[in-house]
Order: sequence, then C-alpha cells, then structure tokens
Amino acid sequence: MDAFTGFPLAALDFYEDLEADNSKAFWTAHKQTYDEAVRAPMTALAAELEPEFGQAKIFRPYRDVRFSADKTPYKNHQGAVAGTAPGVGWYVQINAAGLFVAGGCYQMSPAALATLRATIDDDVRGAELEAILAAATAAGYTIGGDRLKTKPKSYSIDHPRIDLLRHKSLIASREFGAPDWLTTPAAATEIRRAWTDLRPLVEWFTGVFEGVEH
Repeated sequence: MDAFTGFPLAALDFYEDLEADNSKAFWTAHKQTYDEAVRAPMTALAAELEPEFGQAKIFRPYRDVRFSADKTPYKNHQGAVAGTAPGVGWYVQINAAGLFVAGGCYQMSPAALATLRATIDDDVRGAELEAILAAATAAGYTIGGDRLKTKPKSYSIDHPRIDLLRHKSLIASREFGAPDWLTTPAAATEIRRAWTDLRPLVEWFTGVFEGVEH
C-alpha cells in the first residue's frame, strides 16, 4: 500500500462536481478520480493511524435510498470511523468543503442510551463528562449530536446536567476546511492530533458501554 501523502484538491473538486451532478453517468465517468483522489488517500490514512487508534472502517460511497425521499445514489462525502465500541469512536471525513474530524458516540441502542443517561445522572461520572466536554470546547471543538427537545422521562427539568441528558448521540467535532497542509503528509499529523484531543471523550464512552447489550 502507498504511504499517505495528503488529500489532493482533486478530491474536493470531485465532490463539488458530484453535488452538481449526482448521477450514475457522472460517477462512472469520474470513478477513477474517486479511486485515486479520495478512496486511496483515505485507505492510506487509515493504515497510518491504525497503530494508535485501531482499524478503521471506510464507508461505502453509495447511499441507502430504500427508505429515503432523496434518491440521489452517491454520498457527498467520504468518511471513515475507527470504532472502540458499538456506535463509539473517531471519525474523519473529506468532502467539497474539506476536512471534518470528530469523536464520541454517534448512535446508541435503547439499552445503551439508558446506561448513558444513568451515568450522566451520577454526580461523579457526569461531572467527568462535563469536564471532558469543557476541555474539548476550550480546544476549539464543537459539541453536537441528536437531542430531545424536551426532557427524557424520569429526569427533572431542573437536573444540573439536563442538557446532556437530552442527547441521543454526542460528538465533539471540528471543521478544518482546506488548509495548505491538507494536500501534504502533514494532514495525518493534524488528524492524529485531533483524534488524540478527543481520546478522553471516546474512552469515556467506551467505558460507559462496556458490557452493555447493543
């Protein structure tokens, strides 16, 4: 396998063009660009980061349109996730806007969600999560995820961590855009640094869900 040398600007251009023409005809005509400018660098990046973060899954480029009103066949981004538990791990993505990096919990079973809320409710473990998120925010990451508009059942609206209890997924992320280093091997260093920043959050979730049925 070739070493990771960065994401070429051709990758961003490919997704910009795909957004304008998300068709099988376009994909077929430009699949070599996808393979060389998108898929190959992402595969090389995953291999470079694997010793520190584990094996990453590189997502397929095809959308599942069976239950979607949007029938466009191809994703407008290429992502990869290095998981530590079901629905938990580090994420990296390239699209027309550039580089996006995240870490945390992106999906949960009902049992896992109940466990998460019980852990957030705990004064010690809940405070740990608050501190981790505060540090991530101070380092420039955005805290997001799917949330209830109201409070979850069994919890008071006055709970000191009610905002965290509303979460059905919880991630910290950063949009890097297209800095000069994106097209160079230094991109791996920057992504590694970001994933390291997010390790406390990923490990907190991994510990919470250890032994939980998913």
